[in-house]
Amino acid sequence: MRDREFDERYMKMALEEAEKAGQRGEIPVGAILLKGGRVLAKDHNRCIELSDPTAHAEILVLRKGGEILRNYRLNEAVMYVTAEPCPMCVSAMVHSRISRLVFGAPEPKFGAVESKFKLLNDNGLNHKIKVDRGILEKECGEILKSFFEKRRGRESYELGVMTSELVDKGIR
Repeated sequence: MRDREFDERYMKMALEEAEKAGQRGEIPVGAILLKGGRVLAKDHNRCIELSDPTAHAEILVLRKGGEILRNYRLNEAVMYVTAEPCPMCVSAMVHSRISRLVFGAPEPKFGAVESKFKLLNDNGLNHKIKVDRGILEKECGEILKSFFEKRRGRESYELGVMTSELVDKGIR
């Protein structure tokens, strides 16, 4: 089993990426792709920035890793990601043949590893990925929780302003 300090080091890097996403209004998820002790790629969610619904942090680092290695097979690579991946990202990880996934916080609404779906438990898959969960779980969960609390507060405020403007105009 991997050394927890080793995993925490790379999860901290993923958290730095998640912070960047949150600062840009993206859902704050960050990912690091590692192979042979070398960081191949690091990125964060950029769906809004790139106008691309597939621009999740995990997909972006898999793409960069493939470019660097000049191969779509990323055998022996390890993915560190701050939140449990969605079905799209888990499927891409299986296709890319990463060896290990390390994630921080569970994602109860759309997590595809253990929370909502259990895609990697399917014996019908042609590739197995070792999974370790809960590395810096509190920190990874907190960045998401804080982001959505702020967003909900802003949306409530904006909705209230819009509603009062409609009332002022006699529309509502």
